[in-house]
Amino acid sequence: MQTRILGRTGRAVGVVGLGCWQLGADWGEVGEDAALAVLRAATDAGVTFLDTADVYGDGRSERLVGEFLASHDAAAGLTVATKMGRRADPHVAGAYTLDAYRAWTDRSRTNLGVDTLDLVQLHCPPTEVLTRESTYDELDVLVEEGRVAAYGVSVETVDEALAAIARPHVASVQIILNVFRRKPLERVLPAAAEAGVGIIARVPLASGLLTGRYDESTTFAADDHRSYNRHGEAFDVGETFSGVPYEVGVAAAREVGEHTPEGATTAQLALRWIIDQPGVTTVIPGARNAQQARGNAAAADLAPLGAATLDALRDVYDTRIREHVHDRW
Repeated sequence: MQTRILGRTGRAVGVVGLGCWQLGADWGEVGEDAALAVLRAATDAGVTFLDTADVYGDGRSERLVGEFLASHDAAAGLTVATKMGRRADPHVAGAYTLDAYRAWTDRSRTNLGVDTLDLVQLHCPPTEVLTRESTYDELDVLVEEGRVAAYGVSVETVDEALAAIARPHVASVQIILNVFRRKPLERVLPAAAEAGVGIIARVPLASGLLTGRYDESTTFAADDHRSYNRHGEAFDVGETFSGVPYEVGVAAAREVGEHTPEGATTAQLALRWIIDQPGVTTVIPGARNAQQARGNAAAADLAPLGAATLDALRDVYDTRIREHVHDRW
């Protein structure tokens, strides 16, 4: 698989990684054996970047990744990113302190079975956290203490991303980017490329809409965020279907699917679109089974999309999606 340097980490990672949220919780039931099979299938297919968080299943995702690392011969070639901050209760700016960072990273290091975290990201914190100077001074201390090798941020908005990119030691920015969420193309990706900051594209398939497998009658389990967070009841609505109203997204995804290259899937088309965007380092689709993991990784083998396809996908966005999301994040 093609690799790119993940910003200021200096690490080479595959252009397709693996998002591990679904291995913890919030996507319906994924058993331990299935989770480990996903990790094996992804890494066997060339994935070298795994993204998890301390809050996914309250540590379950991290522990499963740690179990996999301990038993996997190629673990030395993997980069594992985790995230911290969303376990704070209440989730307010004042909860983000050096003592909290130390406690959170200690827990993640134990869960993952490592002495030093490859990359820790602030997990969509309150905007104030990203704009205050002391935040980055405290994160620098974590590096000096050997708890983390590098740090980055996971953000909701373009402005939050730009605030972090301006800081000299931020290694990476994780942001929602997909065919239905194009706003980061305008300012975030160029700014990150100029600063040498890596871009990790999350929610690349719009919570599954861009697989083309859903229709207006599709239902999801009660413990799946696609059931309980459609209107932002639990966390930012942009994390569920990229903030696109479900019925609108289903119809738009059908139009996207009409441009799928022969022999590929709509999901692979959507992932290839992200890979092709200048400034993107890696894209992190999730997978609930080994077949999905292999299919996602294979998107890296597709040829870059042609101008006609790119124009058609932009038209779908402009006519179907833009009004619902572009000015919100």
